[in-house]
Parts: sequence; structure tokens; C-alpha cells
Amino acid sequence: MTKTFYQFVQTFRGGSDAFAYFAEAAFEDPSFPKQSTDFNELSDYVEMQQDSYMTTAVFDALWALYA
Repeated sequence: MTKTFYQFVQTFRGGSDAFAYFAEAAFEDPSFPKQSTDFNELSDYVEMQQDSYMTTAVFDALWALYA
């Protein structure tokens, strides 16, 4: 079974870098698409959030590691 993007991102929690801050923001966001593995769905969600930690640049870097 493949991990969802959310499950993958949560492995970065607890750190003090951009990946960890993104993971924490996703964790605290009850609307984050936790079951998704779809790039477009996740990318669109991140773009709409305009969160200072959940940025598209960090998302793209995490997606490159995930995919």
C-alpha cells in the first residue's frame, strides 16, 4: 500500500526546517486532503491556502521526494 502524500509529509514533523513547518501546517489543517495521492488536487489545495508555511515551493520540493 502506497502512503498518501499527507502520510509521507508527516514523517518530517518535529524538525525545524521548511519541510517540518509544512508538515505541521498540514497536520493542523483539518481540511487538508489527507487521503490524496493526486498532484493536481494537492497542488490546487496548497495554492488556495496561502499559508506562510504551506507554500507551493515547499510542496514542489516535497512532491519531488514523494513521487
